[in-house]
Amino acid sequence: MTTAGNFRTTAARAACDVSVAGVPWPAYKLIALVLGAVVALVVGVATATAATAVLAGAAVGTVTWVVFSAYCSSSR
Repeated sequence: MTTAGNFRTTAARAACDVSVAGVPWPAYKLIALVLGAVVALVVGVATATAATAVLAGAAVGTVTWVVFSAYCSSSR
């Protein structure tokens, strides 16, 4: 038996989850990891400085994680 509230919660969870090896992961975690790695790679190639690349990648990953996690938790 499904109520309207349970259906909305399930639909919102499905939109924010991605199946990785059969385990549901929040999509924002994967997005943050990919964006952080891409930014680290681009900044590393552009500046040839590992410290700058790592800090930039970590900053982008962290901000992405926090912003999208707030969005997914508010839509549940």
